[in-house]
Amino acid sequence: MPKAAKRRRPRGRRLPSGWERWSDEQILDLRLADLAATLRIDGTWLEGRIEQLHRELERCGIVFQPHFWLSDDWFTPEGVPGVAIPFYLAHPRLMRIEETQMLEVEGGTPEWCMRILRHETGHAIDNAFRLRRLRRRQHLFGKSTLPYPESYAPRPYSRSYVLHLENWYAQSHPDEDFAETFAVWMTPRSGWRRTYAGWSALKKLEYVDELMWELAGKTPPITNRREIEPLPKLRKTLRQHYAEKRKRYGAALPDFADRDLKRLFSDSPVFRDRPAAATFLRRVRSQVSRRVARTTGAYQYAVDQVLEDIINRCRGLRLRLTAPEEETMIDFAILLAVHTMSSLTRRSRVAM
Repeated sequence: MPKAAKRRRPRGRRLPSGWERWSDEQILDLRLADLAATLRIDGTWLEGRIEQLHRELERCGIVFQPHFWLSDDWFTPEGVPGVAIPFYLAHPRLMRIEETQMLEVEGGTPEWCMRILRHETGHAIDNAFRLRRLRRRQHLFGKSTLPYPESYAPRPYSRSYVLHLENWYAQSHPDEDFAETFAVWMTPRSGWRRTYAGWSALKKLEYVDELMWELAGKTPPITNRREIEPLPKLRKTLRQHYAEKRKRYGAALPDFADRDLKRLFSDSPVFRDRPAAATFLRRVRSQVSRRVARTTGAYQYAVDQVLEDIINRCRGLRLRLTAPEEETMIDFAILLAVHTMSSLTRRSRVAM
């Protein structure tokens, strides 16, 4: 069974014993570099996920194995056959802070983590074998030299792209399209031939299938083990990190037309005895935002930002419920989904 590559222990002083019992406020004042000597991949649940990835590569006949290090996010640097893993996944206490700050833990379950690892391995193998130089690859996926967009407008019903990560991520850039296609191809028992029968994306999957079997057993020409932005070099505090992350992942909120809300709620004196819309939405906030996040594929933090804007608008307009709460919640979930999808066209998730 392939083992995760051994990494050098990060330099620096370890945090004092019991640091995980500190308050969130105390931990948020730590620099990311302060965590470097304490956190590692070996011996954590991440090691098991990497070993699973190695088994999947071996099953496909691929001898290449990316290297891994801890950083502030998921990414695969250009020209590096390795993958950065976000620091919070290396400790349960930091995963709790991530959830508090971002409302979810990206890659925080075994299944979710494997999805991202397969995607990033697609980037890593692309770098290791210089696949972006191949004409057929460029013809099917586009050129890697195309600049990454600051935002992209997903086409949810397009059959030219596979569906793997959320937000129809394959549509954001040719390199993401390749990595997503590789991830679908690599996923055990994905049944991609059947699932994508009749889709234009099937040609891309068949190409990746042919290409990977050509590479089976071959050592890549790029074998460097560089680590870009490793944890010991990140001097920002966790507080600064999360402020930047919320700004980056938060939805670009559209202007809500008052008539959209007034179709569902009312400011008429006739309904003055009914519950305030803002109060009701705060009460069902968690339930409805999770439902919309699952439906739209949007990050829950982005959905929650849209919902916060709606709640504030309802308060400003002094809107009240006009229908039973259960019926209102169903109708509101549809309204929230529509506005969340609108916001998706104004934001990006280009962090790879």
